[in-house]
Amino acid sequence: MRKIQTIIVIAGLLFSLAASAAEKQTSKAMNKIESLPRDLEIQLALSALPPHLRDNATVYVLNPDRGFEVARKGTNGFYAFVARTGDDTFRGSWPLTRYRDDILYPISFDSAGAKAQMRVFFDAAKMQARGTPPEELKKIMQERFKKGYYKAPARAGISYMLSPILRTYFNPEVSDRVVTINYPHVMYYAPNISNEDIGGGKRGGLYPLLYCPAPMATSSSLST
Repeated sequence: MRKIQTIIVIAGLLFSLAASAAEKQTSKAMNKIESLPRDLEIQLALSALPPHLRDNATVYVLNPDRGFEVARKGTNGFYAFVARTGDDTFRGSWPLTRYRDDILYPISFDSAGAKAQMRVFFDAAKMQARGTPPEELKKIMQERFKKGYYKAPARAGISYMLSPILRTYFNPEVSDRVVTINYPHVMYYAPNISNEDIGGGKRGGLYPLLYCPAPMATSSSLST
């Protein structure tokens, strides 16, 4: 019952955000994202993790004026937050003309991912909070990836995305199309390993068995 209630709350929030996003085209809205209710954002963030990891995980919430801030410090080495301008925003050649207010996907990282891949999300949120125009932000982040500013995790590890519902880009390598989907999954870090190294083939015609979740040539993830 609790899971059903969570899905209903998230779905309602996603619908309201999607409906209002098109109406918020002022210059301020172009650079800032509105806060979520704090308790709801914490609940959403923790939904990325399996239940046994939630109580002792570190949770972040977004402060639109500063970026992500610690809402609760944990002890188990896992970190959770709700992505609003995520790493997939910086894929592809399509122009980022505005900061969407309807992107919501809970994601978590272990300690290895927190030191590497999580930085992408936090740096983007901080620059956005400072008023960096969306086109400029995408250019900056793509240049950073190209120059190797962001490194692969130091070891193999795991990222949980177990939330029952999320909203993000469908195929960001190609376009900025956004979808709301039910897609609980787990990603494993496989630093410096390619799809060819493990003999992976295509699954479902969209992704190979081993694919890179962010535009980093030095880091791949196995998604299940």
